[in-house]
Amino acid sequence: MPDQQHSDAPQTDPAQTAALYDELLDIALEAARRAGTLLRDGRPADLGVAATKSSPIDVVTEMDIASEKLITGFIGERRPDDGFLGEEGASTDGTSGVRWVIDPVDGTVNYLYGLPSWSVSIAAEKGGEVVVGVVAAPMRGETYQAVLGRGAFNNGERIRHRPAPPLSQALLGTGFSYLAERRAAQAEVLRTLVPQVRDIRRGGSAAIDLCDVACGRLDAYYERGLNPWDLAAGALIAREAGALTGGRPGREAALELTLAASPELFAQLQPLLDELGAWHD
Repeated sequence: MPDQQHSDAPQTDPAQTAALYDELLDIALEAARRAGTLLRDGRPADLGVAATKSSPIDVVTEMDIASEKLITGFIGERRPDDGFLGEEGASTDGTSGVRWVIDPVDGTVNYLYGLPSWSVSIAAEKGGEVVVGVVAAPMRGETYQAVLGRGAFNNGERIRHRPAPPLSQALLGTGFSYLAERRAAQAEVLRTLVPQVRDIRRGGSAAIDLCDVACGRLDAYYERGLNPWDLAAGALIAREAGALTGGRPGREAALELTLAASPELFAQLQPLLDELGAWHD
């Protein structure tokens, strides 16, 4: 008989993995619900600015900070050994192998101005891979969610990306940096791209834009300058809805470029965006 091959690597119990993912999803949903309620109902009429981010335009509001504290506090009580990566400064390694990637208000400027396109984005990583994503958009009355390998849902209803149209009929979402020099470069990309597509939308929340690809409200979305907390949850939701996500050819979605689209449209847009220099200033 041939020799039996034995692996010293620990074997993962599928039932334990499923139970963990269920737990992480339940925690993310409740944390996002609580934070969304805080932000929606607690927004003061005289909302102030507590600090600035990369430029004076990119504000950190009092509610931004309050939302992150609520989320990390809620999760920390239930899973004290997990790590955190949050936009407003939460950063701990943890010891469990699980890390939470949090954007307490994605679309801060929209929120500051009273526009409805803002969200709470919470993702859970296990061993460095995003396995759970939740994006709550309270002003839409919608919560998007996905678990690795289980599909994507909006308010409990399964969602799928829109079948790919010809590039000339594609509705694209994008976003712009808060840095003036980068915005100028992004405008140059758009100048060439706009005549080749149906139209462009700029919503102001990367997490919502990714979810709009997932549920067919956008054909594609791209942006330069997204951080992990901007894209972690939304990108998983888009992938679980059947879309592809990535960056430059052969690379994952990252700070230099993020693209989400149906597979056929992705294959057209990725080389075009690369050629247009959408990945650099």
